[in-house]
Amino acid sequence: MALTKPALALIDLDGTLVDSVPDLAWCTDQMMLALDMPERGEVNVRNWVGNGLERLIKRALVNQLDGEPAEALYAKAAPIFMALYAENPCQHSQLYPAVKQGLQWLKEQDIPLGCVTNKDEQFTLPILNNLGIRDYFELIVSGDTLPQKKPDPAPLLYAASYFNIEPSQALMIGDSVNDVKASRAAGFQIVCMSYGYNHGNDIRSANPDAVIDSFAELNTLF
Repeated sequence: MALTKPALALIDLDGTLVDSVPDLAWCTDQMMLALDMPERGEVNVRNWVGNGLERLIKRALVNQLDGEPAEALYAKAAPIFMALYAENPCQHSQLYPAVKQGLQWLKEQDIPLGCVTNKDEQFTLPILNNLGIRDYFELIVSGDTLPQKKPDPAPLLYAASYFNIEPSQALMIGDSVNDVKASRAAGFQIVCMSYGYNHGNDIRSANPDAVIDSFAELNTLF
């Protein structure tokens, strides 16, 4: 589908710009070892990410996508994970192919860029800085910037207001059903990456406006 050229592009972080699973998996396994529990491995963690660190920790503790661990166990586990991740947010994480190329192309179209992620700022900024893409974004809305996170539309509407852009003129680029839900609720166009974190489900089933395999394809959309 041909999209309208946006006056603003907001871009998700994990699973869209950055494959952050290697660091998340390492921290998860170190946490499990500290708790004298079995390691979970990168394959499982890849299926569990996408709803914030709290959900990831809980999924690791119960070893499945749904379910709640004992409160005492979570209370013990969470500080261990957060300390590990604060020290190791970007040891093994990498940009997906052609991300810088796509960001540069958007800049050349005079489209202002914002990063909107559910990840807390203390983890978001080191990743953007370490991977050399911080300066592409005029605004960063992290998971703790507002009381609400995606799939709530508030972070997207906050960014549109910051840039003084009508939501109907804005585009979200993401990888998950949370990005689609937030975009639909905010009145944004939504493009999804085929490779991201959506709990093993094909993102096409969420009916975004377009699905692409690489940031190099952005220039074919509008």
